[in-house]
Amino acid sequence: MRGTDVHIESASFNLEDIAYRTPIKFGGVVLDKATLLHADVTVRDKKGKVSLGRGSMPLGNVWSFPSKNLSYEQTLSAMKSLAGKTCDLYNHCNISGHPLDIGWQLEKEALKLAEVVTRESGLADPVPPLAVMVSASPFDAALHDAYGKLHGMSVYQTYTDAFVDTDLGRFLGKDFKGLPIHRHVRKDPVHRLPLYHLIGALDPLTKKDVEKPVGDGLPETLGDWIQFNGLTHLKIKLNGSDLDWDVDRVLRVESAAVLAQAKRGVVRWHYSLDFNEKCPNVEYLLEFLAKVKAASKEAFPRIAYIEQPTARDLKANRQNVMHKVSAQIPVVIDESLLDLESLLTARDMGYTGAALKACKGQTQSVILASAAKHLKMFLCVQDLTCPGASLIQSAGIAAHVHGVAAIEANSRQYCPKANEEWAPRFPGIFDISDGTMMTGCLTGPGLGAYPVEPAAKN
Repeated sequence: MRGTDVHIESASFNLEDIAYRTPIKFGGVVLDKATLLHADVTVRDKKGKVSLGRGSMPLGNVWSFPSKNLSYEQTLSAMKSLAGKTCDLYNHCNISGHPLDIGWQLEKEALKLAEVVTRESGLADPVPPLAVMVSASPFDAALHDAYGKLHGMSVYQTYTDAFVDTDLGRFLGKDFKGLPIHRHVRKDPVHRLPLYHLIGALDPLTKKDVEKPVGDGLPETLGDWIQFNGLTHLKIKLNGSDLDWDVDRVLRVESAAVLAQAKRGVVRWHYSLDFNEKCPNVEYLLEFLAKVKAASKEAFPRIAYIEQPTARDLKANRQNVMHKVSAQIPVVIDESLLDLESLLTARDMGYTGAALKACKGQTQSVILASAAKHLKMFLCVQDLTCPGASLIQSAGIAAHVHGVAAIEANSRQYCPKANEEWAPRFPGIFDISDGTMMTGCLTGPGLGAYPVEPAAKN
């Protein structure tokens, strides 16, 4: 027990619906809205000092709870139910310690709620662990935020032995004994990071692709976005079930980018490719890469990494090993990354990297990022169309974990109104002009998003 330890005093949450500026196609589903979960968590230390923390995250049910048997509203309702039960879990928590200690234990308890919600809601498909993690992540974020604020510093400065035993072995077992978390997680953020811009399957590349202009003053085409934000990193959403379309999409993106970058005098830029686990097998991916390379010797070397090309259930698809692909380009897991076991399984199957996501929890992101760095894996930080505080948390993870080279952030494209109140306070995060996000500003107390507020009196 340490004098810096806290326990959870109370937790609460509210929901907010937001509309998208333009629709985004994800995994074959077209989305035009999102529901944000905002959580408050109050902590108290041994001396009776209290602190209020806040966290926020979109309930990305299409991504975290894909189902052929359940509707959008059914999976969303299940995640709302998970949020309520997670809130109860926090309100009845009797664990004291650092947020890493508390959050690690609470994640195990929260995962048990999947079976409860599946049964009580009479769902045709069981609630997956990923949906639990997304629903619980705002509470975990708020816990870390509250702890940092209580101590008057960025919570990243508390991921040291002065506040918590940072030995990874405590969390991940004997193979990680003696490896400190703070070896791989910075106390202070890097100054800036390149920003990955999302090119959805429905997004127009050129003016002739624009069927109905949005007309709100923001860019309408890829070329316009490149000019507007000074982009050098582009993430391309692909189909995974139509080889010709996928190859053509990359080539069309390359053509549009070449024209736009030529106007800027830029000769070097990068792509990441996201199949959203839709490739039927690794042979599809290998043929895709061969066709892209044959068609464009310029586009192929721009590919920095490939994200989750095949099914997320790695154990059920052990035949889809990635060794031949990752020998050419890094391949990272995203949907598959749930815990240390999935990380090690992916590495055995030839995956060479992992995608960190704030929506999987601040606690897990810090611990598994440290494990992945120790295993010498490529790391990137991916988005969930996170606006406001959730984007600031995501940017914080990217800016503090050693080795993260860029950050994805697309709420400025799809739901910019949700960022309007945040941009004046964090212009470097929300207003992009040179293709980079200015993350050096993320030094405020807690997670750095919300100002210090007095906790409610009981």
